[in-house]
Amino acid sequence: MQTLPYLNGYQAEIQQQVLTLLAQGKLGEFLLKRHPKIHSVRTDKALYDYTIAIKNQYLRKSQPLAKVIFDDKISLKHQALGLHSYVARKQGAKIKAKNEIRISSRLKKVPEGLLRMVVVHELAHLKEKEHNKAFYQLCCHMDGDYHQLEFELRLLLTLVDANQNPYS
Repeated sequence: MQTLPYLNGYQAEIQQQVLTLLAQGKLGEFLLKRHPKIHSVRTDKALYDYTIAIKNQYLRKSQPLAKVIFDDKISLKHQALGLHSYVARKQGAKIKAKNEIRISSRLKKVPEGLLRMVVVHELAHLKEKEHNKAFYQLCCHMDGDYHQLEFELRLLLTLVDANQNPYS
């Protein structure tokens, strides 16, 4: 059986269904039915505003964000499409800390729901550093379809690897 690196943790039956749809060229059709258009967030400023709107709705009392940008250097080699970093700098006797979120530039041309899923994931790290039960509960609180969208993003990555990206 062909390996699906983005779907390793899923049941064999699901992986087999994905392989069948991929071989038939119908996996892209499935994603296009669920998400017909890509989002309009193209600039770092637009991404910052988009992220802050979600943060203000669900995590108003959390630590502020200093920076939210699209980053060309983030790739799947990092095992990530987004990174949350907590940068501490010493300035004299004070320590200044900043939260930054970097989203892979690969997500500039994906459906809005998939971008939102990655943004929600990185925002959840403001409260929960580890990927534990509380972390995923927070993700689901911010986006009720979190797990479905994560699966669909994995399907899209599988299509990209097979040179069948329906959004390019």
